[in-house]
Amino acid sequence: MKIIETRTAPNPRRVRIFLAEKGITVAYEQRDLMAGELKDAAFTALNPLQRVPVLILDDGTAISESVAICRYFEEAEPVPPLFGTGPVGRAQVEMWQRRAELGLWLAVAQAFRHLHPKMAHLEVPQVAAWGEANKLKALEMMTMLDVQLRGNQFLAGDQYSIADITALVAIDYLKPAKIALPEGLEGLKRWHAEVSARPSAAA
Repeated sequence: MKIIETRTAPNPRRVRIFLAEKGITVAYEQRDLMAGELKDAAFTALNPLQRVPVLILDDGTAISESVAICRYFEEAEPVPPLFGTGPVGRAQVEMWQRRAELGLWLAVAQAFRHLHPKMAHLEVPQVAAWGEANKLKALEMMTMLDVQLRGNQFLAGDQYSIADITALVAIDYLKPAKIALPEGLEGLKRWHAEVSARPSAAA
């Protein structure tokens, strides 16, 4: 079993944090996405979207998409539970995971990919107006997350989950995307300090 990744990319980091929380060790194979190493025929056969990470199981099965990879390990090693427990708990984690991913992580990623000059050869065409629009979307979602985190230790309640992992990586992604964390979001800032202090955040 191994995971093919680009160490500096944010999506692989989500998986590494998840595995660190689980205490699971996996071998990694590095590919340089900036050098076009995800576009060769062999990798494209594993993931037609030409994105990392990709989990390769011992029988050769390839699983891509970060949350799908995390789901595989959740099913294989259910403790500690990072997708919630019980019908309500799992639903709440799913709700906040999707909000963090589609509302914040994706917006930050789109701002980065459409505005950063070094991404021009990978994001064709770059549309600057779309990048700027996504900066505003990210700011709106951070305000929503702040409201939730003023009354809860973690995004889905009192248990750390994959929703927190996604949001943590998204917030850390603000710097390369050149999006400033707004003033006054004390709930979000408190939460970010706490989850950043977890050993898994350095994975």
